[in-house]
Amino acid sequence: MVLRPLYRQVAPNWARTGPVRATCLLNERNNNSQNLISPRHREELHKYISGIINNRKQKLLAIFCMPDHIHLLIGINPSISISDLFRDIKAGSSNFINGQKWVRGRFNWQEGFGAFSYSRSQIKAVSDYILGQEGRHEKRTFRNEYVGLLKKFDVEFEERYLFDFID
Repeated sequence: MVLRPLYRQVAPNWARTGPVRATCLLNERNNNSQNLISPRHREELHKYISGIINNRKQKLLAIFCMPDHIHLLIGINPSISISDLFRDIKAGSSNFINGQKWVRGRFNWQEGFGAFSYSRSQIKAVSDYILGQEGRHEKRTFRNEYVGLLKKFDVEFEERYLFDFID
């Protein structure tokens, strides 16, 4: 079965502040692969997260869930802070996944997220990048991708404060 990405939406007047690409990593403290997001649930999870974002009056431009992390491109309206939006996305999707009993034990996201700002002219390129995650991660780990983004955006960081990556 071939899964196709759900969202490739671009609306002309979706936000005043520009698109934000964000990444969340699920919590895998015991490296228990049973708590990873199964590809068979990807489409349903995409729809659920889209609903959370729409209910917060934001515009989802692209989404793709990998088994251990998620990439989102969202048009952020200045009526909400990015941290409040991600608190809602992570809490709501965790409750949904646990309610569906998609994983053994309790599912939760790791603390924190990465968010990077893009201009409107970059929407198509970033959307294409997000929607191509599955093939990209056959060649490059999420750790390498994330650290690459931090360096590209000149974000100073210490390894000890990054996600607990699942390699």
